Amino acid sequence: VVIPEKIYMASVFIGLAALVDFLDGFVARLLKASSELGKQLDSLADTVSFGVAPGLIAYQFLRLSFAQQPDGLDISIAWLLPAFVLPCAGAYRLARFNIDSSQSKGFKGVPIPAVGLLFASFPLVYWYSNSETIIRILINKWFWYGTILLVSYLMVSRLPMLALKFNGFSVKKMLPFIIMALIAIAGALSFGWLAVPLTFIAYVILSLLFKKHES
Repeated sequence: VVIPEKIYMASVFIGLAALVDFLDGFVARLLKASSELGKQLDSLADTVSFGVAPGLIAYQFLRLSFAQQPDGLDISIAWLLPAFVLPCAGAYRLARFNIDSSQSKGFKGVPIPAVGLLFASFPLVYWYSNSETIIRILINKWFWYGTILLVSYLMVSRLPMLALKFNGFSVKKMLPFIIMALIAIAGALSFGWLAVPLTFIAYVILSLLFKKHES
């Protein structure tokens, strides 16, 4: 089954957006150009790059899943609208982050760039996978409904999450990041793009384990 409208290209641009999002803070500090306006514009860009774009990926995969049914072309658009829960949850997550000064050393809820990268990986997993099982999962509407609801909950929740901010380089502080790096490398070598969802799951689990232990 061919992915409609080549949505795998969205993966490329979400990846580029993640790179820019990672570097913009360094550039702002280097140029001493930080401001409250810039903070709001950054959040707006994140909402589009890591909320709206992934929502459209989910929308297209839902279309693809319903297209496998005999009456797929006659379904109500209401069955596709849950895809847009993602950008709504992401916008709420970013707005809360902007007014919460307690998230300087860690996050409350999964950060939206992580969600963006997770959804950006799905077209690539589908495109390059030789596994019929993986392909069937990715064109299953119930997989998408469950993933959208779970990930949206993780964003708006107040669960403690690790931040990529290093205050010292002790083994204890670096351990979860070392584990994630090893999982990402091993996953990439063994499973290709499926390493991204595996690393996302590892990030959530390690965050809950290590941040809970800290608190």
